Amino acid sequence: MAEKTRTLADLVELVRSKNAGPFWITLDVFFGSTADYDWVEASGVLTRDTIGELYRVDPAIVQLYHLPTIRVMKASFPRPATQGSLADRDIHAGQQHIPLADLAVPEPDIGHPATHS
Repeated sequence: MAEKTRTLADLVELVRSKNAGPFWITLDVFFGSTADYDWVEASGVLTRDTIGELYRVDPAIVQLYHLPTIRVMKASFPRPATQGSLADRDIHAGQQHIPLADLAVPEPDIGHPATHS
């Protein structure tokens, strides 16, 4: 059977980014079902290394939280430029979720059935 791959956006209710103060960005991933949360968790794709690669930050400084009881994953990392500075291109960090939403999530080996068609 061929491996099925979806994007993170296909498996969640919401992916968003926001300020976490003037020096940090937070990414929030909200899952609509425990099955989809478990799919992403089992795939092993949402890691500090992944966030570091997507956002060009040192994975050692990425803060990553997996919160299964509320079906949420969160990541925080330093902003590339201080909020509101001349170098800041997204003052509210509202557009920073796109690389994460496009992350490919293969079906995990546990054979979890897809909950979305």
